[in-house]
Amino acid sequence: MEPFKNHLSPDLVRCLAGHLDRHLISFDRKSYEAEILEDLGTLELKERARLIADVTGKVLPVGLDDRFGVLEAMLHPVADTDVDRKSDDQGIRGWGMMPLGMVVTDCGLDDFEKSFTLLKEMTKRATAEFEVRPFLDKDQDRALAIMSPWVSDPSVHVRRLVSEGTRPRLPWGMRLKKLVADPTPTLPLLEALKDDPEEYVRRSVANHLNDIAKDHPDLVAETAARWLKSADKDREKLVRHACRSLIKQGHAATLKAFGLNPPELELTGPMISTKVVPYGDALGFGIELTSTSARTQSLVLDYLVHFKKANGALSPKVFKWTKLQLEPGQVVKLEREHAIRPITTRVYYGGTQAVSLRINGKDFGFAEFELIMP
Repeated sequence: MEPFKNHLSPDLVRCLAGHLDRHLISFDRKSYEAEILEDLGTLELKERARLIADVTGKVLPVGLDDRFGVLEAMLHPVADTDVDRKSDDQGIRGWGMMPLGMVVTDCGLDDFEKSFTLLKEMTKRATAEFEVRPFLDKDQDRALAIMSPWVSDPSVHVRRLVSEGTRPRLPWGMRLKKLVADPTPTLPLLEALKDDPEEYVRRSVANHLNDIAKDHPDLVAETAARWLKSADKDREKLVRHACRSLIKQGHAATLKAFGLNPPELELTGPMISTKVVPYGDALGFGIELTSTSARTQSLVLDYLVHFKKANGALSPKVFKWTKLQLEPGQVVKLEREHAIRPITTRVYYGGTQAVSLRINGKDFGFAEFELIMP
């Protein structure tokens, strides 16, 4: 996949220059392009956006109304299209919104109304989820008061911005410390968006709740239990995605919200079929479950691979396995393979590793195997 930074390309810089040339008197297009392109290729994504924003900010009018007027005039006339839309001769959209949004944040923090009006238009052509965050950080109540009515906006991108822009721990975005400490101000917004007709919005609501779960798991479990009552398939999918981390952790109140009670069973295993695993091969193991309950049980099975770290300690990583219904006295045998091959998110170390089970949040078993590195 092409690196994101390549979207902030020399072609985009030249496109921006063309639109600035249309709306600015005495604009030195050659100097504008040269100042950016001299260093653009050496920079990563955020640094590229920052450079383009800084140079663009220098050539725009000083007055906020005139400055914002030029930025608005540069916007592409076609809004609310696919996320991967590109800027062209008609106007700027897509990745071009990233540096232009920075310009709004740089100069607009003293005028929330004008800034949010422009950011609302920008988000229809990409997203302003990063740009609204400095405003939330400066005056959370004021920013939320402006954004709250947007939950019913006709634009799917605007509705999503309400959820995504206010996420406490948005990846790549500044952390909203007040909302990390107390997320309750955004809960009414999520409540209003939980049954949005667009999955794009519902997915954002789920990710927002997953953010909250990192600091307030009981609050998310309580919300999940309430939302699951009379939930349709779309809402149930949202809640399950929102609670994915809590389910993996075996958070009791969350599991209860999904009707998952402490398991009543006997487990044999894990029984490892590959005691020695060469790097690049797969770990094989199996288990046998015997129900000791008088009632049918709904079970969610995960397995944990305890990988060896550089200091020799073991660090568990949870992986999804399966869901099943276990009848009273029923015996079930299951087998699984887990490939141990190169991935960008993990460094492997040879030696003793282990595998265990987690069923409805309760841990079972612990069996070791040897990983042989080349």
